[in-house]
Amino acid sequence: MVIDVDRYKLVAEIPNTPGVHGVAIAHDLGRGFTTNGGDSSASIFDIKTLGMIGQVATGSRPDAIAYDSASRRVFTMNAGSHDATAIDAALGRVVGTVPLGGRPEFAVTDGRGRLFVNLEDSSAVQVVDTRTLAPVARWPLSPGTEPSGLAIDRERHRLFAVCADSLMIVMDSESGRVITSLPIGRGVDAAGFDPLTRRAYSSNGAGSLTVVQEVGPDSLRVLENVPTQPGARTMALDERSHRVFLVSANFGPPPAPTPEHPHPRGPILPGSFVLLVYGE
Repeated sequence: MVIDVDRYKLVAEIPNTPGVHGVAIAHDLGRGFTTNGGDSSASIFDIKTLGMIGQVATGSRPDAIAYDSASRRVFTMNAGSHDATAIDAALGRVVGTVPLGGRPEFAVTDGRGRLFVNLEDSSAVQVVDTRTLAPVARWPLSPGTEPSGLAIDRERHRLFAVCADSLMIVMDSESGRVITSLPIGRGVDAAGFDPLTRRAYSSNGAGSLTVVQEVGPDSLRVLENVPTQPGARTMALDERSHRVFLVSANFGPPPAPTPEHPHPRGPILPGSFVLLVYGE
């Protein structure tokens, strides 16, 4: 679903994205890319016309996705095969596979040829060279565990990893040094960073948005915990308007747990899906 963020209006839908999880935009190429967990593929579309350009096969169950402007490659984080698929963004073809040695959850790039990947089951950040596709380093996130969302301050070289134990871990993206940990809400999934306001965000499924102010490179503090809506875990940040966008819905009772799904979610109630907008 494509929404005009100035008019808050649904303007289009992009089809053939089964089980879509993530979207990455290559502004310099005029292209967008989605990860389709339903058939282990990535779709490519034109960001102006929103028409489909093509589709490529990825690793198993792609989830997060990131575009690296330095190498002009898109990377899909494949939860099922514990690797990343590297795609030439201009040509729309796979150029390699990067073993990650753990289950990837989210990823960001630094614009200089480095890819940073949160590994949920390893509680670590894997660093990859986007040009050679070689692993560079693996940094533990302790005291944080089971990281999900990841954001980056490219100017001050800071990573913001949000973890299942209600902590935001702030890490030096050049050395892997853990600078500090900050309390966030429960049920976190996504993170964001606004380079102009120097604020990091954590969207928490329990129904809050944690706002962290970057006072200095090694000085951060929780500014506010904004009430949102239960289930509002997926986030997008508009650096132009400095607004945060979340999505949620109303849910029915969850099904019984199974070994494959120990924490099942309830079904979304029809007609309850909403876009939530937050700003000053």
